[in-house]
Amino acid sequence: MMPLGEAFGQVQQTLFESVAQPLLFAMGQGNLLEDAYDATGWLLVGLLQLGIMLAFFGPLQRWRPVDRHAEPHDERVDILYTLIHRLGLFRLGVFCLVGPLLDGLFGAAAVHGIHGIQLEAWMAPWWPGVSDTAWAAFVAYLLVFDLLDYWIHRGQHRLDRWWALHAVHHSQRHMTMWSDNRNHLLDDLLRDVLIALVARAIGVPPGQFVAIVACTQLVESLSHANIRLSFGWLGERLLVSPRFHRQHHAIGVGHEGEAGPGSLGGCNFAVLFPIWDILFRTARFDGGLEPTGIRDQLPEYGGRDYGRGFWSQQWLGLRRLLSRHPA
Repeated sequence: MMPLGEAFGQVQQTLFESVAQPLLFAMGQGNLLEDAYDATGWLLVGLLQLGIMLAFFGPLQRWRPVDRHAEPHDERVDILYTLIHRLGLFRLGVFCLVGPLLDGLFGAAAVHGIHGIQLEAWMAPWWPGVSDTAWAAFVAYLLVFDLLDYWIHRGQHRLDRWWALHAVHHSQRHMTMWSDNRNHLLDDLLRDVLIALVARAIGVPPGQFVAIVACTQLVESLSHANIRLSFGWLGERLLVSPRFHRQHHAIGVGHEGEAGPGSLGGCNFAVLFPIWDILFRTARFDGGLEPTGIRDQLPEYGGRDYGRGFWSQQWLGLRRLLSRHPA
C-alpha cells in the first residue's frame, strides 16, 4: 500500500502545485490552499474511479445487461449525481460545513478529558508484523465503516422521515453503474456527518480515509450496475454482488417490511460485506433479477412521482420529508 500511496501523493502534489495553487493565487484566495489541496485529492480519486467505471464496468453492462431498454434521460441524471459526488464537489462542501463543527466538538470533548481512540495503535500489539501494518489497519477501518454503513442503511429504511429522503435512491427504475450516487443531498449529508464523526473518533488518517471511500464507492458502482452477474454461492456471501444488491432494490422486496405494501423494512442492506446481513438476519439469496423501484411508483399503486430531473427529485424529497405522512 505504501508505494501506491506515495505515487498518489506525488501526482496529487504535482496537480495541486501546477493547477490549483496558481489559480488560487491569481484569484487572491490563498487562504483556501489547504482546502484546495484536499479537493485536489478527491478530484484525482474521482477521475481514477470514473476511468475504471468506463473501462471495465461499462463493457460489462453492454455484455450482459439486465435492462435492455433503460431510459437515457434517467441515466443522464444519475451521471450528474455521480459527477457531483465523485469529483469531490459535494464532499468539499460537507467538509467546509462540518469540519469546523467537528473541530469544535472534539476540542470541547478534549477539554473535559474525553478523547477518541487510535484504532490503529490499539490493534498494533495484537500480532506483531501483521496487525501493526498499513494493510491490517486498512482492513480494520473498512470493516468498521462497512458495519456503520449497514446500520445507517437500515435506519434509512426503517425511519419514515429518513426513508422520505432515501426513496430518491430507490426510485430509479433502470439501475446502472451510475445509480449509486443518486441520493437526496440531505440524505448524503446525514450519512457523511456520521461517517466523519466516527472517522475522527477512531483516528483514521486522511490517506486511509480516502482509500476506504474510493474502494467502497467502486464496489457500490459495480453492485448497482446493469449486469447479470453473480459471484457464486461463496462469493455472494463474501462481497456484495450486482445480483445480491439488485434484490435490495427490487419492487416490494428491498424496501418493504413484513407488514406488506407501504410498510418499511427490506433486505440486503450491506454495502460491501454480506456478513452483516447474515449476522443480523436481513440477508436474502433466493432472488432473481426482479424489476427495481418503489411499489407506489406503479400505476396500480398510485403512480407516485419521485421526479425525473435532479432538482425535481430534491424538491419532492423535501416535500415528503416535511409532509404529515412522510413515507
